[in-house]
Amino acid sequence: AFGRFTYGLVLPAILGDLGISKSVAGSIGTANVGAYLLGTIAVAALTSKVRLLMVLRVGFVFSISGLVLAATASSPLVLGIGLFLTGLGGAFIWIPSPVIAADAMPPEKRRLAIGLMSTGIGLGVVFSGQLASMIRSASGDPGWRTVYLVQASIGVVVALATFAFIGHSQDRPTTKGGVGGFSALRRMRGWVPLTCAYTSFGFMYLLVIGYLTTRLEDDSGWTASKASLAFTLAGLAMVVGGPTFIALAGRLGTRMSLALAFTFWAGLVLAVLPGWTVPTFAASVGIGMVFAGVPATITMYVVENTTPDDYGPSYSAATLAFGVTQMLAPQIGGLVADLSGSFALVFLLSAGFALTGTVAALQLPRRDGTQ
Repeated sequence: AFGRFTYGLVLPAILGDLGISKSVAGSIGTANVGAYLLGTIAVAALTSKVRLLMVLRVGFVFSISGLVLAATASSPLVLGIGLFLTGLGGAFIWIPSPVIAADAMPPEKRRLAIGLMSTGIGLGVVFSGQLASMIRSASGDPGWRTVYLVQASIGVVVALATFAFIGHSQDRPTTKGGVGGFSALRRMRGWVPLTCAYTSFGFMYLLVIGYLTTRLEDDSGWTASKASLAFTLAGLAMVVGGPTFIALAGRLGTRMSLALAFTFWAGLVLAVLPGWTVPTFAASVGIGMVFAGVPATITMYVVENTTPDDYGPSYSAATLAFGVTQMLAPQIGGLVADLSGSFALVFLLSAGFALTGTVAALQLPRRDGTQ
């Protein structure tokens, strides 16, 4: 959460402190998500040969190194390199985590374990939002580096605890995942619509999450603390979003749960556009829930419809398509905002991509099947 989502929180401070344009800021964001894309390719190859737990540990090394660089960045280039490393770490940490968590639980609680993975991300976003608000209030725009410094310090402690206490029983991988893991992915039923839905999610979420605080401050005239509160509310909702949509999928099926989530997002984004306080705060809660719920539900689908050997390459391949759109979204968002003079059109694009996700989700198999 620290390496992947703090940038959007401190972006207004970075713009003021480094004096960069929104297009350059979008390029820095692209470095982060572009590295996530490269990380998924690497994970797809590694998980055919290396155990998932080792991939997770390497991810911590990348993420912490990137946070340290971001904390000491004096130029856009150094910041971009730091966020590139945290993007790599994000892929190496996130992809193995759900199956490691699920395998630690009895079968009837595997879905809950996957849902709770997104809770950790939500807690990270909540903490980051409050930390950024407090430090910016005390130190002004240059304080954004302190945010990353605190996160790097916490990262070291978490990494040491993970290395010491987190285990995973896994046989030596033997799967033939093919190039980028796509051979393994094609063995999963419903892989085409699921990948399309994940691709739509990559576009829609970053166009909002990456620019929410900047939109509220620059376009709607909100104060930094008020905009951070909206982001914090989204983070609080992420804590319950994953388990909520996992439970909804258990009742309605993955197909309908995802379709509802994508459609809900489109409406929530439109509610943010006027900048009215109460509707925006309420929409932020919904945005946080959907943001956590969609990837948790997609992850659950992959875990339940692949073999243990196929999971790593399959999920990496699906994430690869998602990563491409992630890489494009910040650049597109920054460019559109520069050309139009606001983030209104950026948010409308997000709503449009959400509706394409609805269409893709409705193409999934009508009945869930578990292997």
